[in-house]
Amino acid sequence: MYTRSLKANIAVQLVVLFLLAMILTEFVMIILMQKALIRSEISKGYALLSGIKLNNTNYSNSKNVIAPPVFQDDFAKMITETGFSCILIMDENQNRVYSGGKSCDIQGELEAITRQTIRSGIKTTRFFGSTWWGVWKQGQDMIISAPLIREGRVVGGSSVALSLAGVYEVLKRSQYVLLIYILVNTVVFTFIGFYRMTRISVRPLQRLVKRAEEYQDDNEIFFLSESEGNEFNKLSKALNRMLGHIAEDKEKLQAVVASLEKANIDLKQAQQDIIRSEKLASVGRLSAGIAHEIGNPIGIINGYLELLKGNDISNNDREEFLQRTEAELKRIDTIIRQLLDLSRPSSEDVKTVSVHASIEDTIGASRFHPLMSDIDLDLRLFAEYDGVMADPNQLRQVFLNLIINAADAILSSKDLTKGRISITSDVQKNIRDDSTEDVDVLRIDYTDNGIGIPKTNLGNIFDPFFTTKAYGKGTGLGLSVCFMIVEGMGGKIEASSQKGQGTTITVYLPLHFDEDLENG
Repeated sequence: MYTRSLKANIAVQLVVLFLLAMILTEFVMIILMQKALIRSEISKGYALLSGIKLNNTNYSNSKNVIAPPVFQDDFAKMITETGFSCILIMDENQNRVYSGGKSCDIQGELEAITRQTIRSGIKTTRFFGSTWWGVWKQGQDMIISAPLIREGRVVGGSSVALSLAGVYEVLKRSQYVLLIYILVNTVVFTFIGFYRMTRISVRPLQRLVKRAEEYQDDNEIFFLSESEGNEFNKLSKALNRMLGHIAEDKEKLQAVVASLEKANIDLKQAQQDIIRSEKLASVGRLSAGIAHEIGNPIGIINGYLELLKGNDISNNDREEFLQRTEAELKRIDTIIRQLLDLSRPSSEDVKTVSVHASIEDTIGASRFHPLMSDIDLDLRLFAEYDGVMADPNQLRQVFLNLIINAADAILSSKDLTKGRISITSDVQKNIRDDSTEDVDVLRIDYTDNGIGIPKTNLGNIFDPFFTTKAYGKGTGLGLSVCFMIVEGMGGKIEASSQKGQGTTITVYLPLHFDEDLENG
């Protein structure tokens, strides 16, 4: 289709150019012919007027404006032979000596010009009337006037009138001939030009296109140089060089892609290692705080066991001591099980998870920590649906890190007597995501009344290893890990804070609707 289109364009361009050139040539030729014909008629008119001889007769004092019959016959014959429509001769007193011709519709103009010529003694040519010819209006009649001079003195004047219809008729016939010539030349030269242009440009392009379509990666030199030493030869060599560069760059690109794929795998592995390390650090910190909490029920159990060894207790007391011992053991079992749930390695088993249930599990595991002893937890989980696609263990890790960070911020505030962490959830509908689709999003806000974050640090809190805590009090990976996990779930995490007025960490997670979770 490309080749046909190129040929058609060449043919059209050649036809247009040839037609324009020929039409302009015809236009110039017609104008030149018109000027030549009019000049010829003017010369013929002046020749006619110069043949008028008044040498033998003096009409300067004659009051008889009618010339002799012989004179009239001679001029009538001359007018007929030369093709002029009428003639007028006047003496020096501007009296009419002779007037004749076949038809003379411009007798008034003829007399006026003749009188002007007698007064000025200068030859004059004037055009009168108008008629359409070509693309504009032209003169319809022409008057040629000349003075009659004897012995250096103007003794009269003569004028002849000529209708230009005959001139235009000759031009019209010439124009028809020229148009036929133009059409023949356009056809002939378009065919010749098209053949030559096709041979020197289109055919080499067709060969290049055909070779490009047949190109294979294993071809070393594909575009064979044209036999002619022209631009197509240079183009073939340039294309071969370009293909060589492309082949080299392709190999480099493949090597870079392989390197990037390996780097991506290593990066993902490093991210997983960081997540696991931070998870173990958070659980370890939580476990260290809960250790003494487990010691209390163990001491109680030991006391009940000592009492049960005695023989002086009643059956009712023995039963009560056994029930209390069992309750303390269940308490220890609950604490250990929750810690084990939090510390369990991520299975990367992505499924529909209830966010509210994950938050409640995390709170249940962290409430025994001494950090939470003076902190009120305010749960306002208002979202009507809370299912998201996530790894349950990683989701609990995010919520655990956010609770620990909030508790640290509260305990760092010296003027605070009572801490508070508020956890709220709601659904935001038809939020535009990165794929330009509208989705429903679950929003979870963790708000504390701690010391807050300065504006200078607010933009860096999700960077790895960034921390404002004292040395040994934090790794600087908690919020960074939260950022990686949430982003991996297709969500986002943001922070807003003012120093001395607390901090709000907001997590956005795209909802995933599951019938089992909705019915549950």
